[in-house]
Amino acid sequence: MAVETGDDGIRLDRWFRNHFPGISHGRLQKLLRTGQVRVDGGRVKAGNRLSTGQTIRVPPISKEDVEGAKPKVTFAINEQRAKDLRRRVIYHDENVLVVNKPSGLAVQGGTKTNEHLDGYLDALRFDATERPKLVHRLDKDTSGTIVLARHTKAARWLTAAFKKGDAQKLYWAVVAGLPYPRTGSINIPLKKKHWS
Repeated sequence: MAVETGDDGIRLDRWFRNHFPGISHGRLQKLLRTGQVRVDGGRVKAGNRLSTGQTIRVPPISKEDVEGAKPKVTFAINEQRAKDLRRRVIYHDENVLVVNKPSGLAVQGGTKTNEHLDGYLDALRFDATERPKLVHRLDKDTSGTIVLARHTKAARWLTAAFKKGDAQKLYWAVVAGLPYPRTGSINIPLKKKHWS
């Protein structure tokens, strides 16, 4: 298989996770150790970075590995919620998708989290070949824009931008009354209050 532009610079083990999610890490390591997986005819390690145009020799594998495992969703998809999320897309191009996340929807699953944005990413695929990828988070109770990568390469550079601080985040808050003084810093813990 040829390495496509969207996978340029990706690690070999990540490439396998994206293209053959059914292959376990242990199985991939064995295929690499025994030389069954090769890049441009040579032996490689899991951490080797790939370049566009390189050829990866993938040994015969099972149908399940070829078709890939679907992401685990631990809740029933609510079609009304999926439709609402598609309406909340405020920008998209071939690289990024920006969604106005509603308050009350977690970004990822966790203990006692019955519904989350990660479970709805297939509903936000539109014409992309890949499922969108999360590159940052917002708290469950926070509404606001969340940026999703539409392919692996975009996920890499967006994640790096957030990590290095190249992407700036701005939060707005609603306050009761007029703060005095009008400028300055507030350095105290926030208290959660749920409005009914």
